[in-house]
Amino acid sequence: MSDQSPAPHHPDEPSSGAAPTPVAPGATRIAWIGVGVMGAPMARHLLDAGYDLTVNTRTERSAHDLVAAGATWAPTPALACSDADVACVMVGYPADVEQVILGSDGALRTMAPGGALIDFTTSSPALAETIAASAADANIGALDAPVSGGDVGARNATLSIMLGGDPATVSRVQPLLDLLGSTVVHQGPAGAGQRTKIVNQTLIAGTMVGLSEALLYAHRCGLDPNRVLQSVGSGAAASWSLTNLAPRVLGGDTDPGFFVEHFVKDLGLALDEAELLGLDLPGLALATQLYERLAELGHQRSGTQALPVALAALNELPWPPPAV
Repeated sequence: MSDQSPAPHHPDEPSSGAAPTPVAPGATRIAWIGVGVMGAPMARHLLDAGYDLTVNTRTERSAHDLVAAGATWAPTPALACSDADVACVMVGYPADVEQVILGSDGALRTMAPGGALIDFTTSSPALAETIAASAADANIGALDAPVSGGDVGARNATLSIMLGGDPATVSRVQPLLDLLGSTVVHQGPAGAGQRTKIVNQTLIAGTMVGLSEALLYAHRCGLDPNRVLQSVGSGAAASWSLTNLAPRVLGGDTDPGFFVEHFVKDLGLALDEAELLGLDLPGLALATQLYERLAELGHQRSGTQALPVALAALNELPWPPPAV
């Protein structure tokens, strides 16, 4: 963790400050840090809704589309947040979260008292608690708000947003959250959002192993996997993954809605939390091993639906299956 405590933008102001102004287009200035596969469409929703948006990315080129649509680019998180009422973060790893929020050039260095900080990254519950404490010292409300729904959910503003943090901050930024997701649930204090996301990723991990093994079996025993989906996709085995990812699996579409390398990170966080709680979760451990193997096969930047590639390689079978 960073050993530097954040310095408020206006240190001479009393910590209580004035009551935060309501969040509204034309009145609320937003800083957005990170514009990857999911961050870019999420930021665009806020821009399209009329919010003043300043974007921080590693390179100005990666923010080109948002800037062309009216956003402003800033070279550091601190500069992006220096005039912001709300700062939103959507980066890759816990180390990135720590750097862009708590680092020497991070968001909390320049945010004014009374602001709100929303971290949409899937990260460590312990780090979320540390950020919330540091933000509170600067009279800034912080939320850990990991999301589920992948690139499709981000583009369609149908994400599930899992919130941890102060209820008053949740209420204040609710108009922003409603522009990004169709399911927005406050789970509890700081860290609760990240812990809920761990539940989500554990469920997905087991589902993807079952999906991959089932499709591999269908292929190997001579069934038409697409026809099989017509039967099992509407029965007790139905799931979001089966409906949305299985057709992509069978078509050999490994384009990322969510990167394998980021899922491996998430599963590692889940295993760490399980160890802290004294839980033995063998299904989660197996899924982690299979996704790590998939990454070793060169699919770090593929979508999570590429998992059958690893199982096919284990069985020395070609993938995807030929059309029947």
